[in-house]
Amino acid sequence: MFFPYRLDRRFGPLFRLLGVDEDDGVTITDDGHLVATFGRTQVETPLANVRSTSISGPHRWWTAVGLRLSFTDDGLTFGTNHERGLCIEFVERIPKVIGFRDHSALWVSVADPEGLATALGP
Repeated sequence: MFFPYRLDRRFGPLFRLLGVDEDDGVTITDDGHLVATFGRTQVETPLANVRSTSISGPHRWWTAVGLRLSFTDDGLTFGTNHERGLCIEFVERIPKVIGFRDHSALWVSVADPEGLATALGP
């Protein structure tokens, strides 16, 4: 199953710089993995590593759009809008993409956060 991002066109130049387009989003593979792509950046983890999910938003655009770290923890953001998204918390941290530490969570601004939360399970 594929859950594309909801791209806020106002940030188009940033997305082009990062290589983000309509083909990016979150995929749940047939072999039981979560794969999230954000331009040239990708994370992958087994579905069994998902601890919980929570829908959040709206956020300030400067804290939610782009490839970024959380100000409060080691969470990673793949943000394409600041209205709504899904925070996915992990049992075991996923390998670091940016920063100095592995990531305990990933926030993704998919178009259907409720659908992704349901697909990921409890």
